[in-house]
Amino acid sequence: MSIKIAIDAMGGDYAPEELVKGAIDAAREYNVGIQLVGKVDKIKEELNKYKVDKLDIEIVKADSIIEMDESPGTAIRRKKDASIVVTVDQVAKGNAQGLVAAGSTGAAMAASLFGLGRLPGIDRPAIAAILPTTDKPAVLIDAGANSSCNPKMLYQFAIMGSIFSSAIMGVENPRVGVLNIGGESSKGNLLTQNAYKLLSKHTDQYKFVGNIEGRELFAGDCDVVVCDGFVGNVTLKVAEGVARMVMKKLKDELKSSFITKVGAYIAKKAFINLKKNSDYEEYGGALLLGIKGVCVIAHGGSHANAIKNAVRVAKEAVEKNMNGKISEMYELNKI
Repeated sequence: MSIKIAIDAMGGDYAPEELVKGAIDAAREYNVGIQLVGKVDKIKEELNKYKVDKLDIEIVKADSIIEMDESPGTAIRRKKDASIVVTVDQVAKGNAQGLVAAGSTGAAMAASLFGLGRLPGIDRPAIAAILPTTDKPAVLIDAGANSSCNPKMLYQFAIMGSIFSSAIMGVENPRVGVLNIGGESSKGNLLTQNAYKLLSKHTDQYKFVGNIEGRELFAGDCDVVVCDGFVGNVTLKVAEGVARMVMKKLKDELKSSFITKVGAYIAKKAFINLKKNSDYEEYGGALLLGIKGVCVIAHGGSHANAIKNAVRVAKEAVEKNMNGKISEMYELNKI
């Protein structure tokens, strides 16, 4: 039996068109079953544009949507038929092994937390996002789930992030660092200072490399970067904005003269590779770690390629038994 992934087909800026197309691409490429959750007529309208009779795709009815400006906690309690609530419920009931959501991040987190629950010993779930570096990609955790944290939570993030880095990205003995304003252990606020002390005492689970400054984030010197969700989310969005600016400036410069156009044509493959390595759509989405289930949170502006890759991330998390590994680590270390 193939792994089945439920997708909130009504979430995101380009729902349901891009969500459905990405789901179809994923079903073809990754041999997974897909559940498209949302308004049946709109999903059917999109599915009818493609040949899907040989694919394992089904529609699950959900009549309402949680909008971006709604309070997540209030909305999921009030809208039991909302697409994200029904999507999470499919995983809770065992009808799907993982889910992908590109709508309200807060709603996806709240629905997953209430619908699936936390893993034993985990105080707060955290979002693990993948960042490109000059070497191999790194994990940033927490990327937005918890704006206020304590040192113990950052230690738990380090454990979950290192498991993610090992299981999904194939890194042996991941290097873990704390995102901070300086390299010395005395730098930063009380949270980062105390987190430094706590993480440095548990080096058997990972290689602690100390503090990581923002300018070192993309240098490839660290495999897992730990921070609270406020700092992590700001960092992620600043990085995304800078990448877009650089790509636009580069594109404008390459079009500025005949010589630069010729040079751009010669280096076309290199520019394609650069875009691919720095494009969030290639990484798919961020795993919400610490819950009793697999939840991948995709970018709100995801197109089909990002949704396809988000399904891949969900499938890999199921296959690699991410939650089982985190639970095993808890039993061994009582994190």
